[in-house]
Order: sequence, then C-alpha cells, then structure tokens
Amino acid sequence: MDFLRPATWGEALAAKAEHPSAVPIAGGTDVMVEINFDHRRPAHLIDLTRVADLYTWEVGAERVRLGAAVPYTRIMTHLRAELPGLALAAHTVGSPQIRNRGSVGGNLGAASPAGDCHPALLAAGAEVEAESVRGTRLIPIDDFFTGVKRSALEPDELIRAVRITRATGPQQFAKVGTRNAMVIAVCAFGLALHPEQRRVGTGIGSAAPTPVRARTAEEFLAAALADADLWASGEPLPQTLVREFAELASGACNPIDDVRGTAAYRRHAVAVLARRTLGWAWESYRDQIGSTEGGAPRCA
Repeated sequence: MDFLRPATWGEALAAKAEHPSAVPIAGGTDVMVEINFDHRRPAHLIDLTRVADLYTWEVGAERVRLGAAVPYTRIMTHLRAELPGLALAAHTVGSPQIRNRGSVGGNLGAASPAGDCHPALLAAGAEVEAESVRGTRLIPIDDFFTGVKRSALEPDELIRAVRITRATGPQQFAKVGTRNAMVIAVCAFGLALHPEQRRVGTGIGSAAPTPVRARTAEEFLAAALADADLWASGEPLPQTLVREFAELASGACNPIDDVRGTAAYRRHAVAVLARRTLGWAWESYRDQIGSTEGGAPRCA
C-alpha cells in the first residue's frame, strides 16, 4: 500500500487522477477501521491532512460552505446557529475523539445508509462540491447517494466542500440506537422547517438502501400548515396532523432486518422520531414568532 501525502489541493487532484482507485483519508475514522479489520486493502491512500483549505468554512447570506475535513467538534462549537440540525447530528457521532477527527466530507465519502450527518443534510438542503483535474461540479444531496455505500462521485473526483442552506427556522435530529452515541443508528430522522419558503425538509437514515427524504410527508405537512394558516399563527399542531405526518414519514422507508433491528421496528421507530422531532421543532417555531403559547425552545 502506497501512502501519498499531497501538500496542496492541486497535488491531491493530480494524485487522484493518476490513481483513481486511491482512497482519500483525513480523519480516518471509517477508512482505518476497515483497513485494520482487513475489510479493505487499497493500493494507494491519499492523506489530505496537509491541505489546509479543507479545514475552513465560509458563512454567506444564504449558505455555509463547509470544508470537507472540518471536524464535527467545530460544527458543534462554531456553526450551531447556522446549521442547527447538523450540529445536533454531530453530537451523536462516536466519542469526543471521533468528533475531533471525523468530518461531513468523510461521512459523505463513505456513503453509508447509516451516516449520521446525511439526514440533516437532506433536510436542510445541501450540495456536494466535487472536484477533479477536469473541473468542479455541484451534486445536489438528493442525487448524491446511488446505493449502499455508493455515491455519484466519479473515480477521479474528491469532495472539496459541502454547501448547506443556512437555517431560517428550527431544525431537529434524532436517532435510535443502543445508546446515545458511539453506536451505528438503527434509524435516524432529520427535520427542518423553512418558514420563508413555507417548506418542510426531512431526511431518514438507516431505513433504506440509501439515506432518503420523506417527500410525501414534507408536501403534506407544508400544505397543511399553509391551509390552516399555522405558519403565520403559530398555533399548536393538531394531533391528527402530527400522526399523519409520522405515518407518511414511515411509509418513505424501505428497511431490512439485520442484527441492529427488524424492518418493522425501523418503520415504527421512524414514525416515532418524526412525531417527536416535529413537536420539538414546532415548539421552537412558536417561540421564534413570539407566540404566547407553548414551551421553551428545544432546538439547538
């Protein structure tokens, strides 16, 4: 196994072009586990830790451009207001040591159906900035995942950054596992309210071959909120509406039975997570618009 250590992004792209099967590594929280257990033995590793650009972020008026190697800890510390759903998801990733090394770019590169950041990215709306010596392209997050641990990246491409829509309303994330962190999710759910567009975003993890959105549930909830003028009034949500949203979210799943849970349990758990995250997010939204009813916000 050859270990390549480019000092610049240009050198990294050249190395990937010369060795398309080379595996990039920055935090190493996924790749090194696979290598240590002999589940993967690539001919080349490309160490990206010296490419400083990958560890920076830019906050714009509408989007955050997040370098591919920015650790979860920095998202939790510095981008909680701009990316609250992703910050909540980051809290559930591994141990503090893993959060200090792991990154959204690495999570996307692995393309696991159970990746913790994926539901939050789907709900918020994101684009993956992929680059090669041929140029740069933006891949909508909805099109990025193509199968179990497969993505739309071309063999000579590397992830340089992720562009994520800034939060304009409450966001939530929750997952089910044998414990709160240091565990692969049995299932996970992300929710984002986009009041300015009167839109709802969702993301489901570990309940289908790829991370998915519950599009029918999103459309139903956005329409119901508009029809009842709830976006403007901030009145409590009818429980019939919440239950219907949860059932539609569960219907978006295509899970399997495995050692972590049955398909039936995953469908049930996704419905529970959808119901809970909607309740928490709506409480925060009511507080945001100055309603005199409801409790304190529960969104990060």
